Amino acid sequence: MNSGFDRREFLKVLGWGGTAVALSGCGNGMVENGKETVVSYVETNDYMIPSISVYFNSTCAQCDAGCSITGRIREGRVLKVEGNPESAINRGKTCGLGQAGVQHHYNPDRVREPLLRTGDQGEAITWEKAYALIADKLKGVSGEEIAFLTGGVSGHLKVLLGNYLDSFGCKNHVVYEAIAPAVVRAANKKSYGVEMPRININKAKVVLSFGADFLGAWVSPVHFSQQYAQFRKGVNGQRGVLVQIESKMTMTGANADRWLVVRPGTEGILALGIINALGTHGVTLPGDVAAAVKGYDKERVSKDTGVSAEQIDKIAALLKARTPSLVLAGSAAEGYAHGSQNAAAINLLNHVLGNVGKTVEAAAIVPFPQMTPATGNTAALKTLNDGLNAGKYKVLFSYATNPVFTAPGAMKFRDNMAKAGFKVAFTHYLDETAMQADLVLPLDSALEDWGTQVPEYMAEGAQINIQQPLMEKLHPDTRGMGDILLALIKQRRAEDYKKFDDFYAYLRAAVLQNKGALGGSGVADDDIFWNETLSKGIVKLSGAAHASLASGKPSAAGLSLPAPAAIDAQYPLQLIPSVNASLRDGRNANQPWLQESPDPLTTIVWDSWVEIHPKKAAELGIEEGDIVEVTGKNGSIKAQAYIFPGIHPDAISIPLGRGHEALGRYAKGYGVNPFQILDMVFDKETGELALHETRVKVSKTGQRVIVVKDEGPVGGRQMGKKIAPRLPSDKVNLSREI
Repeated sequence: MNSGFDRREFLKVLGWGGTAVALSGCGNGMVENGKETVVSYVETNDYMIPSISVYFNSTCAQCDAGCSITGRIREGRVLKVEGNPESAINRGKTCGLGQAGVQHHYNPDRVREPLLRTGDQGEAITWEKAYALIADKLKGVSGEEIAFLTGGVSGHLKVLLGNYLDSFGCKNHVVYEAIAPAVVRAANKKSYGVEMPRININKAKVVLSFGADFLGAWVSPVHFSQQYAQFRKGVNGQRGVLVQIESKMTMTGANADRWLVVRPGTEGILALGIINALGTHGVTLPGDVAAAVKGYDKERVSKDTGVSAEQIDKIAALLKARTPSLVLAGSAAEGYAHGSQNAAAINLLNHVLGNVGKTVEAAAIVPFPQMTPATGNTAALKTLNDGLNAGKYKVLFSYATNPVFTAPGAMKFRDNMAKAGFKVAFTHYLDETAMQADLVLPLDSALEDWGTQVPEYMAEGAQINIQQPLMEKLHPDTRGMGDILLALIKQRRAEDYKKFDDFYAYLRAAVLQNKGALGGSGVADDDIFWNETLSKGIVKLSGAAHASLASGKPSAAGLSLPAPAAIDAQYPLQLIPSVNASLRDGRNANQPWLQESPDPLTTIVWDSWVEIHPKKAAELGIEEGDIVEVTGKNGSIKAQAYIFPGIHPDAISIPLGRGHEALGRYAKGYGVNPFQILDMVFDKETGELALHETRVKVSKTGQRVIVVKDEGPVGGRQMGKKIAPRLPSDKVNLSREI
């Protein structure tokens, strides 16, 4: 580079802007080093021996946790993935969702060539025609008239996308995640100074969780499951105790020492009641905190929440006796119009108990702002939807998100999307959103694509994950998203990107240009450093700083929780849309391994169900297998009933993820989609969709089926014996633990 300005601009092009400029020194790699022909590692080579496996490291793309994986390849085909032991996030482990990534790769319903809508049909076209069509549709279009809708993105893909939108002066990168912990992120920012602090379950002697399903689908479950194993072994020989408070039992709740059912939406009231009880147990409360919780005595809180005064006392005594502890706010607490207040009250417990700085710590910061994760929420989607309804956008791009399926039906996103002038979907499958597009561009799978990823939750030090192909492309006319963005940005800024023949060349040049900051200052040879980076699959940023954690005096300022809502006579039940560890928001529903993996609590496969408490079922005359209709203000859905004691009697639950109208043969037509009947109620502070604020009624349809499940017939009996007998809490002696 000829000048400091040129070099600074070039670093921005490669994703190393901001703090990275100071860290990277002069750089060691030449851009020209990135210009080469890519040959897949698993193309038949001299070192390949038939029937002998070889292994390569990459990154799992099945969810956003950022687990690193090792792919097993034999004779040019990827057969299986396992965890990469070098990753601090998953330490060599994977979940069932990660294992099913192989089925995503080989899925027969993947889109295999660009498709252009002609009437109601899709016409196969060339990539050259597709790129030319996009360029033509963007002529004369201002940045304000373009929107780029994505799921969570990070790394160099985010860099290229940002640079592409900057070329139009476009600020409309809309990030949408249907089941993101958006409310908890905002509450954490207020309470701790960071959105995603580092959580140390393994350092706690007690974990008090308000619906945080950290063993199921919350934030980084593979990482937390390993911490949980250490937690169970105990600190200084004292076994950890888990108390789970929620309205519908989760995987974490099923593993708890004590599971307490709470009236839906009253989690924050219970948290303030516990703080009040701590004061009566001798814990010194700051003046404003004591004043804020004064009215939350055990009797009042017990009446509001349904948790007995005795249990509130036991929890307070346990938290006082065993320190440090850890208190978590999960989706069960944040899914209400006052979800932010619930989360704030729960986080306040950590401050009162002195957990901040011990079991709640500052996370490491990746010093490259362009690459850090762009996280999303439904508030962003609502803003986009309003703009679409107003006819604001002439061109709409969508990638890695499916709002036609996951947006509440009352939002009418499908109808409003049709008002965009030209719609382009970058996708692996013809899902519900891609079906509405004018142009569909097929993507490589994560096992045949290049990329980098920065996890939102940093388990230890900062790291950048490497994604690399584990085998050659299955379909020659698919493209990596990085290659597509590179081609599009060359239409706008050809001179800046002319040195990069493809995304691989761009990625390699980016890594080598900032080799010093990436731990390669002692490696003189660029090829050696690049190959070592690919071999490890992870770049650990050992010199990265940590976020500043707010650990001062706890404050209850602005904390105000509403009284429990009165029962609605027309819609007496609270709908709790549950998040399944495998299917999540439904993007993976076309992977048969996940469809046939039994739900851990009900063992049901390949279908949806309505969980209803035995008492409520008896009241309504409902038995297991009855097809019931769940009706709310915005429509109704029908599904089989499952009698389940692990839910509040005034609530029902239906799992998310199924009920697709598209997405391929393994997803279409299986189960029902609760997203479509959700009420348009939003958190009052963040504007996030309140997933648990929908009121419904349940009625029998007169139809019945046999529930397909692994636990056997009604009652869950095998060899004449119950698998898991249940008893009322007053019949169980838990004095040893609580």
